[in-house]
Amino acid sequence: MNNSNFLQLQDGTQLFYKDWGEGQPVVFSHGWPLSSDAFEDQMLYLADKGYRVIAHDRRGHGRSSQPWNGHNMDQYADDLAELTAYLDLKDAVHVGHSTGGGEVARYIGRHGTSRVAKAVLIGAVPPLMIETDFNPHGLPREIFDSIRFGVKNDRSEFFKTLSDAFYGFNRPEAQVSEGLKASFWLQGMQGSVKALYDCVKAFSETDQREDLKKMTIPTLVIYGDDDQIVPPVSSSEAAIKLLPNVSSKVYKGGSHGICSTHKDQINSDLLAFIRG
Repeated sequence: MNNSNFLQLQDGTQLFYKDWGEGQPVVFSHGWPLSSDAFEDQMLYLADKGYRVIAHDRRGHGRSSQPWNGHNMDQYADDLAELTAYLDLKDAVHVGHSTGGGEVARYIGRHGTSRVAKAVLIGAVPPLMIETDFNPHGLPREIFDSIRFGVKNDRSEFFKTLSDAFYGFNRPEAQVSEGLKASFWLQGMQGSVKALYDCVKAFSETDQREDLKKMTIPTLVIYGDDDQIVPPVSSSEAAIKLLPNVSSKVYKGGSHGICSTHKDQINSDLLAFIRG
């Protein structure tokens, strides 16, 4: 199949997705506040290598429709399950970045591994981002309140500023791409402000410890050790301890946006893991 389409979900939401190439399916779940366009480097590369690549814009993000409700990890997982069932995907490799990693983990936690061969979590939010009694290394609630304030107060300016930390462009010696910053802003502005506001709670407060334990398929965790958005100590490093069949790669100096800033390395690591 070589097309881009909309799938009408059970609640009437129109889910935009891309479906390119032929071969074993590789399914991408994007981060906040982005869209499937955030994975274009990986999709182009893997489709050229003989894989069928599929990515959707999460409900309320990108080109998907903008329902008032459903902006939580359970619904994101169920939407993904509807898409994989509609496309009748088998032996799929699921790749999730950031919030998308939470979506992949909850999808497997709720719907099992019958359609799944492997998974990749890149700078992903599970098991839990927010600080709690059992998660002392998490970020304080005030951090997420400030993100919500930024989204409500002036999201256009907020996204312009946020892109620097997202891609590590605020570090000395960083090679800044103004085009990449503009793409981040554009993708963020495509989404529904309601969806993006609600999603902050979804990505920060969803406890995914049990989801990770159910990911019995081979799982690769990739993260940058200079991720300023999703600190590895309460996410990737904690996830590695819970995943039953895990391997990991750490990108030295890598930011949260390594799918773009380190795209050649990500592409190579994905291909090796999928083929391995």
